[in-house]
Amino acid sequence: MRIREALLSGLAIVASGPVLAQSSGGVINVATIGEPPTLDPMVSTADLVGIVTQHFFETLFTFDKDWKVTPLLAASLPEVTDGGKVYTIKLRDGIKFHDGSDMTSEDVVASLKRWMDQASRGKQVASNVEKLEAVDPSTVRITLKTPYAPLLALLSFNNSAAVIMPSEKMDVPMKDPVGTGPYKLKERKPDQYIQLVRNEAYKPLDGAGNGYGGARKPILDEIRFVPVPDPNTRVEGAISGQFDYVDSIPVESYDRIKNIQTSKPVILKPFGWPVFVMNTKQGVMANTDTRMAVRLSLSMEDMLAAAFGNPEFYSLDGAMYPKGYVWNTDAGVEGRYNVADPDKAKALLKKASYSGAPLRILTSRQYEFHYKMAQVAAEYLKQAGFTVDLQVVDWATLTQRRGDPALWDIYITHSPFLPEPALIGQLSESSPGWWSSPARKKAVDAFNTESDAAKRPALWAEVQKVIYDETPSIKIGDFNALSAQSPKLEGVVPAPWPYFWNVSVKK
Repeated sequence: MRIREALLSGLAIVASGPVLAQSSGGVINVATIGEPPTLDPMVSTADLVGIVTQHFFETLFTFDKDWKVTPLLAASLPEVTDGGKVYTIKLRDGIKFHDGSDMTSEDVVASLKRWMDQASRGKQVASNVEKLEAVDPSTVRITLKTPYAPLLALLSFNNSAAVIMPSEKMDVPMKDPVGTGPYKLKERKPDQYIQLVRNEAYKPLDGAGNGYGGARKPILDEIRFVPVPDPNTRVEGAISGQFDYVDSIPVESYDRIKNIQTSKPVILKPFGWPVFVMNTKQGVMANTDTRMAVRLSLSMEDMLAAAFGNPEFYSLDGAMYPKGYVWNTDAGVEGRYNVADPDKAKALLKKASYSGAPLRILTSRQYEFHYKMAQVAAEYLKQAGFTVDLQVVDWATLTQRRGDPALWDIYITHSPFLPEPALIGQLSESSPGWWSSPARKKAVDAFNTESDAAKRPALWAEVQKVIYDETPSIKIGDFNALSAQSPKLEGVVPAPWPYFWNVSVKK
């Protein structure tokens, strides 16, 4: 495979089976980690936004069960000409928006222009776009200045997503969420629920589901996403049967739910990596030596143990991708990961003329493992000589606050292992953290402009080395994710961003 050499146990998005025999109808309640900060998937990189909005907004392409790009609103993969600089995209016929209007190339061009203007990942593409045009009502052409290997992956991603909307709905901020998806937004009551209902006019692809691709059949009458910020409350909701699916629960609850009748565990192994993102733009973390002092002071082993407890749910690994991925490399890692050496950190702080200014760390208890890692990190950072200001806020506040460089120095988040490294948010100069340097530009540009798949892993190794040299972010390790679902749900496919098309309720 081009993206990966092997699919690790449990991580592959398995293909959905035929759903023709499943009965229509039913209402499900899905407990999420909180209230999404927005329903505009272009302007947010929060996974929570993508989980909800992927049901009513769609992209031109998406990922199949093997993490290969596959058509969604596009009729086929694009025709790529002129040495990788021209992408001609044919659109599917008969696609209608939720307001009843037909999707045309005019809508696609307007949407992609908004994406390049508003989305952090769209901005990665924008500077390299020579022309974006509607060739005819069912054809769009993107002409690049230079070849850009991640383009299709960026157009496929549901995070900072290139969703397609009616050309009349380009308001910023978004006023009316109108998409093409199998479900449509009926009502949002902040801090209570987001109600989606079946899109009766939806035109799915033929055949069965295939990861996020293939047929997306709206079998359920209604999906309600319910914000439940407290992780223990989510666990109790799974055990009591209050919720049909519960996202992101603490791994210590695994033993409680594995043998009960009301719920069963859903495990993705390996899922992804927790990460400390640095504000390289201003404040304490704008200095490379100070950022490296943070890295050298931390015990990743202790943070992972505190966050996940059971070693079956985590592993020490400084490489950005684990073994089994074509992107796995140890470049830059040696002597810089899991060091926990306060003396080395103090020496760097002295070199950086650190004055004792508060190191503001943003975290949230809605992802309990974030908070536990923050607590351990704070103690190690204090030993190294940092003055730590641990700020615990709700997830929506964190995702809003991280957009202002004056308000934070480190924020804690996590990411699934993404099929294309260019999708990693910290690589974008416009993503919170705002990492920008000559070394970053040289390494990332070389990686992104190489279209030969065989050459890209070595170029990714150079990017990882620069990440360790300049420390715009710190990977803590690898972890497995735990969620829970009701046994009465059929057709649920374990996936990093859970989705509920092709899902039914046993009658």
